[in-house]
Amino acid sequence: MAIPIVDSHIHLFPKSHLSTLAWYGPESPLGSQHSIDEYRLATSSASTIPETADSTYLRGFIFLETDRISSVEETGKGWSHALDEVSLLTRIITGTPIQGEGHRDVDQDLCLGVVPWAPVPGGSTALQKYMDLVRERTKTEGVWKKIRGVRYLVQDKPRGVMLEDGVVEGLKWLGKEKLVFDLGVDARQGGLWQLREAVEMMKRAYDGVEEADEVVIVINHLCKPNLRLPDASPASVTTHPDFLEWSSLVTAMAQYPRTYMKLSGGFSELPPLSSHAEPDMASIVERIRPWTDVVFDVFGAERVMFGSDWPVCNVGGGGNEVSWRRWTSVVENMLEQRRLTDEEKRGVWGGVAVKAYGVEI
Repeated sequence: MAIPIVDSHIHLFPKSHLSTLAWYGPESPLGSQHSIDEYRLATSSASTIPETADSTYLRGFIFLETDRISSVEETGKGWSHALDEVSLLTRIITGTPIQGEGHRDVDQDLCLGVVPWAPVPGGSTALQKYMDLVRERTKTEGVWKKIRGVRYLVQDKPRGVMLEDGVVEGLKWLGKEKLVFDLGVDARQGGLWQLREAVEMMKRAYDGVEEADEVVIVINHLCKPNLRLPDASPASVTTHPDFLEWSSLVTAMAQYPRTYMKLSGGFSELPPLSSHAEPDMASIVERIRPWTDVVFDVFGAERVMFGSDWPVCNVGGGGNEVSWRRWTSVVENMLEQRRLTDEEKRGVWGGVAVKAYGVEI
């Protein structure tokens, strides 16, 4: 039976929306349209239909919010840009594009789930009000059910944000509402303190909560580990202080059964790849193996999922024509090296994402 790929982490934004992105600037390497048209080009190496019994095929993706200009409070920077992003996804899912958005009616089934921005630090009151507005934007039949969780990016926030009472209350509210929380922290550029805070945040979020109401937390990009250590040999990496603390903190995150990890974002943390010369995939797999071994050892294959982080993967992966294919090749080699069973591979490629997000394929 062919294996469906669920790309658990992609972003989409038309050129007309660039000015509403918090990270956008004239020199941004991602400062152009990144629509489904471009995603289809990036993923052209993958079939979108089952071909042979042992082949993989791209079934669809989970959309993650793109860090729009926003604020926890409805006033000020506000919620309007984030809600406009929800409207964009509604048009994608219903196959009703505005001219120039870069998607067509035949693309609507590719979007399996949506994880919009939400004002998590505002706690249950702000979240309830905001998600009611999201529901209004998605009231077209079949769209609201694809809102599977939320993300409030913490990797660029000051120390202490994750431990605010509003964040903890917000996570507990999400659990009761059966909405996933996507966690984005950055060990390499932000600092390992972010992972320490995340571990404490999880402890507080799960404390005193009935199992049925525990929030599912999907951790992005391996927590962005420092894959650029000067000596990449396994002996050096596994004794380096950065690796040792990262490993300890990721292990602490994995102790909670409702946490999952994405195999994504690797090209952003590795030394950049050439757009021309094809890299040695075996050497890339070996370079990141100490880190991915920890992830598989502590989460188990049943809580690890594939994600491309498109189009961000293009920046370090060699560009749109090659980066998605290269990352899938890295993951494929990684799964072979781990000697996963066919069932475990099926899970990493798509089954785990389906379970964590509660999507239908």
